[in-house]
Amino acid sequence: MSFPELLDRIGGMGRFQVMHVAFLAIPLLMLASHNLLQNFTAGIPEHRCQVRVMANYTHHANLTASLHAEDLLRVSIPMDRSQKLEKCRRFVTTQWQLLNPNATSTNTIEMDTEPCVDGWTYDNSLFTYTIITEWDLVCESRTLQQMAQSLYMAGVLVGSALFGGLADRFGRKALLIWCYLQMAVTGICAAFSPNFTTYCIFRFLTGLAISGISVNSVSLCIEWIPTNVRAIVGTINGYSYTTGQFILAGVAYAIPDWRWLQLTVSLPFFVFFLYSWLFVESARWLVISGKPERAVKGLRKVARINGKMEEGDKLSTEVLKSNMQKELSSAKTSHTITDLVRTPTMRKISCGVSCIWFSTSFAYYGLAMDLQNFNVNIYLTQLIFGAVDFPAKFISVLTIVFIGRRFSQAFSLVLAGLCILANIFVSQELQTLRMVFAVIGKGSLAASFNCAYIFSGELFPTVIRQTGLGLGGTMARVGSIMAPLVRLTGEFFPSLPLIIYGAAPIVSGLATCLLPETHNMPLPETIDEKSGKFQEKRTFFIFRFCPE
Repeated sequence: MSFPELLDRIGGMGRFQVMHVAFLAIPLLMLASHNLLQNFTAGIPEHRCQVRVMANYTHHANLTASLHAEDLLRVSIPMDRSQKLEKCRRFVTTQWQLLNPNATSTNTIEMDTEPCVDGWTYDNSLFTYTIITEWDLVCESRTLQQMAQSLYMAGVLVGSALFGGLADRFGRKALLIWCYLQMAVTGICAAFSPNFTTYCIFRFLTGLAISGISVNSVSLCIEWIPTNVRAIVGTINGYSYTTGQFILAGVAYAIPDWRWLQLTVSLPFFVFFLYSWLFVESARWLVISGKPERAVKGLRKVARINGKMEEGDKLSTEVLKSNMQKELSSAKTSHTITDLVRTPTMRKISCGVSCIWFSTSFAYYGLAMDLQNFNVNIYLTQLIFGAVDFPAKFISVLTIVFIGRRFSQAFSLVLAGLCILANIFVSQELQTLRMVFAVIGKGSLAASFNCAYIFSGELFPTVIRQTGLGLGGTMARVGSIMAPLVRLTGEFFPSLPLIIYGAAPIVSGLATCLLPETHNMPLPETIDEKSGKFQEKRTFFIFRFCPE
């Protein structure tokens, strides 16, 4: 009796599995709130230097008091080449002669200017209070905004590598409980940060926890559900993240103060921490970790909740051992990250999964963290970017279930890349068309994420599944860290960022065709089992999109 057959006997997708999936999916609603939070907490409002009337112009005091605001700005702030107020410079002395109707702004380039030594004035019509306005992260300090997001993603990167391996050693439940608590504490501490350095430290620690929650939620979920519903459950988890994007847009619009917004999206994790103690540890992991007694106890609890007490009472350590010899024998072997590249099959899978996760995250965050450059209301853009995920993920689950994981993964990546490349040939004036391509590309990448969680979890055997997912998560965070850096290449060639963002998913989509199909296949338990199955079903790549 295999483990999938054992699950069917104690209820299959019963009451326990439904509650289990629901309580694991609820925290995923808040993951988007943190991953995309800096679109709003670090929004850059329109700004300019504070106006100052020099002391040696006191005889103009009455004139200054009677000036309209527009005229005062004209004599205090120079214009840039696009005839807009300079954001980072002001005149050293007030240029009263510019009030002359015959004066031209072209002459202001030759006048002496200075940095905003007295600070900035911000337009609060869109963003009321952000980390940008609190700590003046503009002009010479503008790169600090990207540094804060990069440090957060660096935390997610470290967390992917750290918590993936720890979960394979200490269990999914224990790590998930800890990550919920860490998420709540560090998120709240970030809201009360007295300075930018402290804020970055707590955002880094928040990123660590995010990875632990994401990776362990997927594994704890997938290891308790039958094979035939894995794709549907994976999509439910994906929709939870999508719904979180709507929540973020609404909450950010209602709470324009960044501290209160940070606090609001962090407090719910205390609730998740409290009820996570009721989770049942993965029986698969317990068996392969040499703890069959606890596995039997957990299986009996699941059988009781599903109304299959008689089937649960039949279970014993002896029965479990006799039917799961391969899993128990694998527990005698110590598994490390090197197992991901120990055999030719695992090397191919590890490389393929790394490409999938890197390119998906790389292109995704290249689009999702650049909302202000679409010249559309940022809250509306966030809603549109969230809304496209619903049809995209629905279509992806149909292809995942009825066609296969490999086709779905490859197609979504290639389509995303083509949409990004298409914007190279669209004029900047055609903002609507550019937005359409960006939305389709973003939806395709969301579908790619949806498939990647399922496909990766099914490719890796149980003994190193968490380590494999940790590798995928690590490569995703490397992509998210590199995405804003690639945008800087636009200073040398404007279309270069789009070329890079578009080429990466296309190349990865083609590489996906070399991976084995996992549609309707039982989860592999050991490395040797995975290698054997792959050799039996091995196919060669012919010139067509995705061979079966």
